[in-house]
Formats: sequence, C-alpha cells, structure tokens
Amino acid sequence: MSESTPEKKENCGLFGIYGAEDCVHKTYVGLFSLQHRGQEAAGIASSDGKLINCYKGQGTVSRVFRDGSGVLERLANRIAIGHVRYSTTGADKAANSQPMLAEYSRGQVAVAHNGNLINAALLRDEYEAYGSIFRSTNDTEVIIHLLAKPSHVDKTDPISHVFNHLQGAYSLLFLFQDRIEAARDPYGIRPLCIGQTQEGEYMVASETCAIDAVGGTFVREVEPGEIVTLDERGLSSRFFVPRGTVTPAHCIFEHVYFAKQNSTLFGESVHAVRKKLGRQLAREHPAEADIVIPVPDSGTSAAIGYSEESGISFDMGFVRSHYVGRTFISPTQKLRESQVNLKLAIIGEVVKDQRVVVVDDSVVRGTTTLGKIRALRQKGAKEIHLRISCPPIRHPCFYGIDFPTKDELLANQRTLDEIRDFLEVDSMGYLSLEGMLDCVTLPNDHYCTACYSGDYRIHVKTPVNKYSLERFQMQLFDELDG
Repeated sequence: MSESTPEKKENCGLFGIYGAEDCVHKTYVGLFSLQHRGQEAAGIASSDGKLINCYKGQGTVSRVFRDGSGVLERLANRIAIGHVRYSTTGADKAANSQPMLAEYSRGQVAVAHNGNLINAALLRDEYEAYGSIFRSTNDTEVIIHLLAKPSHVDKTDPISHVFNHLQGAYSLLFLFQDRIEAARDPYGIRPLCIGQTQEGEYMVASETCAIDAVGGTFVREVEPGEIVTLDERGLSSRFFVPRGTVTPAHCIFEHVYFAKQNSTLFGESVHAVRKKLGRQLAREHPAEADIVIPVPDSGTSAAIGYSEESGISFDMGFVRSHYVGRTFISPTQKLRESQVNLKLAIIGEVVKDQRVVVVDDSVVRGTTTLGKIRALRQKGAKEIHLRISCPPIRHPCFYGIDFPTKDELLANQRTLDEIRDFLEVDSMGYLSLEGMLDCVTLPNDHYCTACYSGDYRIHVKTPVNKYSLERFQMQLFDELDG
C-alpha cells in the first residue's frame, strides 16, 4: 500500500424510491447526501414498469451525473434505485460500479449492495465450474447468478431462497420492472432504513440523512433478516429467517466513523453517541491541556464531548478541504507527502504554543495520523495529546470495511507506548471496549466489535481481501505494472 492509500474507506450507500414523479431526482439528492459512504463510483437504475435503464460511472455523484449531461432526464421514471461505491470486494474500476443490471429468464433486474459476502469466492468457483461467465470482480454479481439459477427461479420466493445461500454482511436493493425489494442480512450488520415522502411514497436508504435530504420522514429500520417490498400497493414485508432468532451484530464502527452526524442509526442519534464517546474518553484518559481540537469531520462530535466533560476549551485547529477525496492518488512522492496538508489545513494561531488534545475517531495504519501530528508540530504546538474515540483496531474486517491486513494495522502487536512513539505524540489514549459499549443503548452482544476484539460473529473460514476475485485480471495488471 502506498502512503496515499486512505486509512479507511467509507461504506457503500444505497437509496431507492417507488412511485414519486421526481424519483430519479430524489435518488440523485439521496445519493449526494450519502457521498461520505463512497466516492469511487455512482449509479442510478430506473424503471417505467416495463424496462429498466441504468447509468453509472466512476467518480462522485456530481461528476457522474454532471450538469448539462441530460442523463437524469433520460432516466426519469417512477421507480429508481441508486448506489455510491467504495470497493471492499473488487478493484476500483468501471465494471464493478453499481447498480448491476442484468437480464435473466424472469426479465431484468438491477442490484445495489452494501456489505461484503465472505463466501463469494466459493460461490463463484461453483458457478464458473458449471459454465457461468462473470463480467465483474465484485461479490454483487454472485447474487445475480444465484437469482438466475433455474432451480432457484422456480422457488415460491426466489429472493428468500437466494439469501439463505449468502454469508456475510449485506444490505441490498433489487429493482425489478415493477417493484423494489430491499433486504438486510440476519445480523443487521450494515444499516438500512425506510422513509416516506410527504405525498406518501416509500423510500429506502442506508442512512436517515438521505431521507431528510429529500424532505421525507423516517419510518423505521429494515429489520435484520427482513425483505421489504415497495410496489403499487405500498409497502409490504416478510422475513427470510424466523424473526428474532438471530442476535444482531450491528457494526459499531458505523457510530464511530462511517455514518453522518445527522443520521439516526440502530435507534440512536449518531451525533449523540459520538459526544458520549468523547465524554467517556475524557473520563478514561484526561489530559492537562489548553485546547481540544477534532480531526474533522467524524472526530468533531467526540471532541465536543471530550471538551464538555474535561472543561478544556474546544476549538477548530484543522480545516478540512472537501475537494480532496479519500481516494485521492498523488502522481509523485512530493505530492504524496503534501496530501495531509491539502486535506487538513491547520490554523496556526489556534495551536501555536498550546498544549493540544487531538480527538480522532480511529487510527488504522497510522501513516496519515503521523502526518497530521507532524504538521501540528510545524505550526508550533507545544504538546500533543492524542485521544481516540474507539479501542485499538487490531483485526481486519471481513464484513464491508476496507481495513488492511492484520500486519498493516498499527495497533497489531504494538504496545500503547510503542504506538505513542510511532505517532510522535506526548501521550496517547484509546477508549476502552467496555467504555465504548457503555455509550450505546442496545445490549453489548447486539454489536459487532470484531475489528477491536477479534470476535467474529460470522465465522470466516478463509480470510479474503478486496482483490480475492480479481484472479487473472489482477495477474495481468501486475505483469504490466512490473
């Protein structure tokens, strides 16, 4: 991994709506509000009830659907789903962008996925052995092949049957010619929620911030193991696993980092949870300092909580540029070294000659964090006390977060003192696992904490990474690069 590789990437974002006259426009706005969950690709598929059209491309929502292109007007229909992507399975390339549109014996279907299937490689091997040809290298296409299998098509409820073959984390949207089917895995690892427009049309989205953005009202979350249908009759629901038989494993990192502050997630305000994380962090790791500054944006709420609990003044020492994305790749070493300064500028007069508490949401590899610390030193910070609003990340994630391998994780096999020395800070403090869980309201066993604890709720027989399905394509690229 180059040093320009992001510490961590956002999750994919989903949005779908049925029946609204301006549903494609609302889908665009919904995706725009979910841009923090993925900046590598964006796409919208829509249906007029008979034919599905799809447009997608690499880049941000505004880049793919740029003004003057006329794409949104050509897509205009009364049923639509959309997707913003970051790659957890399959490289960042055009063939892997979503929604994925396909034709099979029952007609057209477009699929959008947030999560990661841990048995995707096994299923793909099986289908390729029987002659299936795959056009992409992401795990979403495996779902389409499962859906199209003749023995599955004839089932009473083909989608429910398909889900019983999947292992891992998945929130999914299926667009058929006449309806949307939305589903969430039995553990509810990734979020998915239901909203309603003022006119009564139903929508589904990864986060409530997208529902708010289109002027809708949050109704409820899609339950773990539930399939929700949006069609001409409104909203209906069924379960593909018996309701309440599986203990949820909601990704707590959604509260720590992924979700937008104004979203409600797993029944709680993201902003309120992050403030509680900051308060607990101040109790566990106090510091003698002059100011508390956040690493924006996801560290801001926790820093407010830390300041309120400690009584140390809050200020904005970093100014984030929203024009430098997380997938920014610099062509030269000199520009790579400048990346932190491009993304997070420092207000010198705030930190000069000050004892500074820096509150960040997490540290993964540590390379970008080290750059921030050195930049603060250059601007005259007298002392730097780093506080992290979650426990040390010691284990990779196989459920939809592009964390690196275990050997690349800063906290793997390092003591707190060694991490402090590596990051060149005066003191270092992580929130404890117990303290983090005390800040959320559901029972402790309702959250996935695998990246901290190593306790994987869904057993991973064969560890995989985002390039596990690349095979020949990646080998060829490696040879060309060499």
